[in-house]
Amino acid sequence: MAKFGIGQPVRRREDTRFLTGDGRFTDDLNLDGQAYAWFVRSPLAHARIAEIDLSAAQSVPGVIAIFTGRDIEADPAIRPLPCLSRVADRHGREMFRPPRPALCSGRVRFVGDLVAMTVAETHDAAKDAAEAVAVEYEDLACVADAAAAVAPDSPAVWPDCPGNVCVHWENGDPAGVAGIFESAAHVAEISLVNNRLIANPMEPRAALADFDPSTGASTLHCPSQGANRMHRVMTQHVLDLPPDKLRILSGDVGGGFGVRSKSWPEQILVVWASRKLQRTIKWTGDRNDVMVSDNHARDHATRARLAIDAGGHALGLWIETIANMGAYLMENGPMIPTAVGQRSMGTVYRIPALYHSIRCVFTNTTPVDSYRGAGRPETVYVMERLMDMAAHEAGLNSVEIRRRNLIAPSAMPYTNSQDVVIDSGEFETVRDKALAGADWDGFEARRGEAASCGRYRGIGVACSLECSGGMPEEEGRVRLDGDGSTTVFVGTFSQGQGHETVFPQIVAQRLGIPYENIRWVGAGDTGTVPFGFGTSASRSALMGGMAVAGACDRIVEAARPVAGRLLQRDPASLTFEAGAFMADDGTASVGLAEIAATEGVILDEAFRYKREPGVYNFPNGCHIAEIEIDPETGAVEILRYTAVDDNGVVLNPMVVHGQAHGAIVQGIGQALMERVVYDRDTGQLFTASFLDYAMPRAGDIPPLEVSNHVAPCRTNELGVKGAGEGGCCAAPPAVAGAVADALGHLGIRHVDMPFTPERVWKAVRDRKRRAGA
Repeated sequence: MAKFGIGQPVRRREDTRFLTGDGRFTDDLNLDGQAYAWFVRSPLAHARIAEIDLSAAQSVPGVIAIFTGRDIEADPAIRPLPCLSRVADRHGREMFRPPRPALCSGRVRFVGDLVAMTVAETHDAAKDAAEAVAVEYEDLACVADAAAAVAPDSPAVWPDCPGNVCVHWENGDPAGVAGIFESAAHVAEISLVNNRLIANPMEPRAALADFDPSTGASTLHCPSQGANRMHRVMTQHVLDLPPDKLRILSGDVGGGFGVRSKSWPEQILVVWASRKLQRTIKWTGDRNDVMVSDNHARDHATRARLAIDAGGHALGLWIETIANMGAYLMENGPMIPTAVGQRSMGTVYRIPALYHSIRCVFTNTTPVDSYRGAGRPETVYVMERLMDMAAHEAGLNSVEIRRRNLIAPSAMPYTNSQDVVIDSGEFETVRDKALAGADWDGFEARRGEAASCGRYRGIGVACSLECSGGMPEEEGRVRLDGDGSTTVFVGTFSQGQGHETVFPQIVAQRLGIPYENIRWVGAGDTGTVPFGFGTSASRSALMGGMAVAGACDRIVEAARPVAGRLLQRDPASLTFEAGAFMADDGTASVGLAEIAATEGVILDEAFRYKREPGVYNFPNGCHIAEIEIDPETGAVEILRYTAVDDNGVVLNPMVVHGQAHGAIVQGIGQALMERVVYDRDTGQLFTASFLDYAMPRAGDIPPLEVSNHVAPCRTNELGVKGAGEGGCCAAPPAVAGAVADALGHLGIRHVDMPFTPERVWKAVRDRKRRAGA
């Protein structure tokens, strides 16, 4: 059993299915007699809808129905989409929360906003009808940049929200922190941008909705990060449907990254229209739909300062951020830069005092919400760039400034400046392992070799810490059948995280059951797994793992009386080990499989794990990037990348390393090339396809040297920490630090991401011109 238990690099079961083309995604599903939907999207960033003429569209052969915002307004069975965040300013005033209708009626607020829905007998007919819908718009002034949105003369995205500020969130004592800066020996300062991103899963959003008039029940097939979460939003907030009248199923999912954790207007409309027309309706978006309407992410403009004493020790931190929310608030919107990002502010460092100001701002752009890391990458980026600036101000190198400020293991549990308790971490050991792996001491020789060839070489280090855990409840269930098979049901859901492999490993370890006999069922079917909060915020190993472990323990206790009866011994005297109960004298034993096969015995137990309020886990790491810049072209090449992460007890190192690789690649994508660009005057999306929005390819990524250092989490029995998002946190500042280091001899301390050849080349050219002048 050991080779399939916790900590073993068991190969992922699901990979064979995907690699051989046997994955089953939403678009692979078809039902007899299905109709097709398509959507009319606004081509303008801000406009009044003066008139919609449907006559030409209705004459397209095969058209069944066309719906507009007026149809939505007239039907009490569908309500606006909710924002589930609750964020208030320092005076307790709650944020401005505008409604988001599934289809717009009076006004559109970003390019891609939904205006109409066509339903036809064929996919082509639905698209043709959508193109024939004639919408007369009255163009309105728009604002596409968050910093510009707060200017006094900026157009209002929402007339009832003056200044476009959804909420001004603050944390800490501004007067007290300001006093610290006045007496500090050094002050490091930086203004930076956390560039806007699009998650771009391989699989576009899709929906297939069926309605059974005999029962009044709807079934929705769609990709998700857990069908239960979507089910709760749809039935409790949007659709006038009892929970038992909607079943949601998610099969294989081609990428999650936060986008799949939402309930979307298109999916809701497909369910609503299916009920209204009593037809099965299918919709699969295309890449343009992904670009203009999948939530975007990041998009912060920040000014930050760090006060340090003469010895290079941090005294106080001051951060002011403008965070772009886009045109509407999505489910998590304002919570991401505020509550989520704030918990880990200061990361692995001792920061005695903090003032943090965030203005969440509306613009006429696609709404902004969660993307892999969700708030933590932004936090880490600010902290690490400040540390590099502090090193320069204090006359220290980037490694030494970090050493002097790292929280020591002896200080654990450590309460940070946000009153969040970090239970465990060996940050200096993690850093030292990364330095050794990257051959930090040998770097200057390599820099000299590059310089002799006319190239600029740099190295950057980034220490990261996340506050992970997500929603504080999860359920697991384990069922042993008489035929020797075991099924584990979990309220989390996999979009590539390896749940199909890892959760059976926990069951095999806890119950001593042959791994090959264990089957996983995740929360992809609300009819089979009725409770769960899905997969997000690196919560599955902790929340799902603890729920499954608890269900296993209940199986053992449920089987104990039966074992006592079969062995004719006192149940309390029996020991359980390796899948069997053993008599205290060692003369008799009975296995779980035999107990499950006993007539009348049912071994089927569930356990709902509830994390204590305010208790999280803290994955952390140290990543080092070594890069080279061609000054003639500005091209940045990553030559070497070293990552050491502390994910607590590693359930499956192969899966954890795969998660690290994926997150690092996405972090490198943000650092080097990914950036959403809007026209500032018209709000048009310039980067609306892969011709304009660059994504990392295999050739952009060096071999990744990834390893783990285990400092078990002290707040859960399994000792696990999150593992899915560390690369998105550490890679951008590691690469940014390397770029700054490569350009440091020119006096360049910071360049904003992404480090495209054009941007780097201009920075070098401008500095040389000024130096020449």
